[in-house]
Amino acid sequence: MLRSAHSNSRQSVALLAVALLAAALVPPAGSGQSGLRREGGAWSRTFAGTMSAQSKLRIEGHGPVALEGGVAGEIRYTVTVSVTASNEAEARRILERMLLRVVTERGMATLIAPGGRALSTVSVKAPRLDAAMVSTSEGGVDARGIDGTLSVEAVGDLNVDRVGGDCNLFTGGGDVSAGQMGGSVRCTTRAGRIEVKSAKGEAILTTDGGDIVGGQMGGPVRAHTGGGNVHIVSAAGTVNATTGGGEIQVDRAAGAVTARNILGPVTIGGAAGVQCENASGAIRVGNIMGPMRVSTAMGSILANLAGSRIADSLLATANGDITVVIPSNVGVTVRADNESSDTMRRIVSDFSTIRARRQGTHLVAEGPVNGGGPVVQIAAAGGTIYIRRQR
Repeated sequence: MLRSAHSNSRQSVALLAVALLAAALVPPAGSGQSGLRREGGAWSRTFAGTMSAQSKLRIEGHGPVALEGGVAGEIRYTVTVSVTASNEAEARRILERMLLRVVTERGMATLIAPGGRALSTVSVKAPRLDAAMVSTSEGGVDARGIDGTLSVEAVGDLNVDRVGGDCNLFTGGGDVSAGQMGGSVRCTTRAGRIEVKSAKGEAILTTDGGDIVGGQMGGPVRAHTGGGNVHIVSAAGTVNATTGGGEIQVDRAAGAVTARNILGPVTIGGAAGVQCENASGAIRVGNIMGPMRVSTAMGSILANLAGSRIADSLLATANGDITVVIPSNVGVTVRADNESSDTMRRIVSDFSTIRARRQGTHLVAEGPVNGGGPVVQIAAAGGTIYIRRQR
């Protein structure tokens, strides 16, 4: 009798485990699934249902995913599963094995869409979310209205907006578009454009090939592209921008700007300091409130000191002109050196305190402007050095 009771107990536990697993692999009560629909050579079936409100949500998809938070009292989902088949019978056999998994436990709701041969299109409307995690093996993601943190991993275009916390976005190939971000932002794409309209925290933006645009950035910015333009409109901290070929433009930065460009121009409209290295391309800087270290192997340099309060600085080019524009309210000491001395016109100065003279094989000029101040060293291997008075 004892052995029989023990055997019955084990069977009951096994049956309970099977029942729980089956419950997790089908839509819960109150949900349903449609019949088969045919679209071209594909057949599809749609699951629709609800889950109780949870503070966290995880979605695993195998196709496009759309998520909107803060718009429902419970989690409402629609999942359309599509397969390619030669006839309805084959499609039905395949789709019968494509099960949707829906689980809620410990404040976390999880939705796992069928994969394999199937393409699953997921749409979710959710209540307020403290955290959302979305991943898909095929297709892009559209997520918005997340009060807390957001993590996305996909292989297509990413569109996110109204995220209150930190945001981590990755796509294996596609554009990334981010609207209003309430925390730090990390965006990575293997090939595509990145645009962030606003972020309150640090932004790390990386693409192997494509443009990067940062709007109103509330913290430091690091932007790297293997080949494309970088444009930062405003940053409340430092900016570190690099590109393998394109234009770097920083309109305004509260911190120092570090820019490296292999092939293309650099323009800095205002910063707490500049460190710029170009392999080839012109450089323009202005409204600098700190030291300048600017060099290009091939290209001209224009530094307008209007609105600036600079420290000791260096401007250097191996092949190109250098122009420094000095207003009447900025005092500096200029030290200019041009390796080309074929003519005295290789250094042109509007100031009587700075006159060119030959020194060995170089042409040099040195002197104070507006009473003197921080030293601005100007070095050219070819081209002309212009020291201009702001008109």
